[in-house]
Parts: sequence; C-alpha cells; structure tokens
Amino acid sequence: MSSRTAPSSVDSRLREVFGAPVADLYTTAVGPDASAALIRVLELRSFLALAEEQVTRVRDRVHHAMAPERNMNELSADDLRMDAQWLEAALEARDGYRTALDRLLRTMPPPTQRARPVRLVQPTLSTTLSPAAPAPQRAGTARASRP
Repeated sequence: MSSRTAPSSVDSRLREVFGAPVADLYTTAVGPDASAALIRVLELRSFLALAEEQVTRVRDRVHHAMAPERNMNELSADDLRMDAQWLEAALEARDGYRTALDRLLRTMPPPTQRARPVRLVQPTLSTTLSPAAPAPQRAGTARASRP
C-alpha cells in the first residue's frame, strides 16, 4: 500500500486545515502552485502513515501470537522481545512524525495566504572607458624572454 493511500491519524486534521481530502492535497502538491509548507506536510504525513502501518503490523503479530486458541508450545520469548523492540521503535517514529507535523501546522502560514514572489533587486555596475584615454604602448604585447 502506498503511503499516499494509507490512512493516517492526522488525515481529518489535514482536511480541516486545508479544506480538501488528502488525495486532493497530494494532487495539488505536484502542481506549480504548491506551497513549500504543503509539500512538507505531505512528506511528514507519508512518513507518519508508514510508521503507523508498522505499529499496526507488530501489534497484529503479537495479538496473533498471544491468541487464546494458539498452542502454548509455539510461543517464543525471543520473538516477543524482538516484537517489543520493533514496536518501541515504530512508536517512537510515529510520535516524532506527529510532533514534527503538529509544529509545522502551527507555524505555517494559513493555506489561504498565497506566498508572494520575492523580487530580488541586484545593483548593476556599468563602466565605460573614455575615448580620450589612449591605450598603453605595450598593451597586448608579450614580454620578450631573456636568455
């Protein structure tokens, strides 16, 4: 499943902030009018969706391993320890992406405010030689080498 189509825990918030479904936001993000903030929000949202998918996979694997109908002889403490470590890493990643996304949403300009193009003015220098100034006599000639 693509991170674009995978659901995430912030999809409803993004819909509120931007006023469009997440699928439409991804379409807008590849267009010429896409803001840098929208592109960053969607990158973080994609990372979050993947982290949440990992959390779900590990949780489901642990639930399956611990199901009451399972044979107790099939339980592996090593497998459960590995799953616990994997779950911890996935939850840390999820929390980090949510925190970064929350910060970005708080600090970005409102979506209705269009970015104004920046116009850089660079000073120009122009120099001209006066026609009255004669060129030096040796200008452009190579220096004679001495033996």
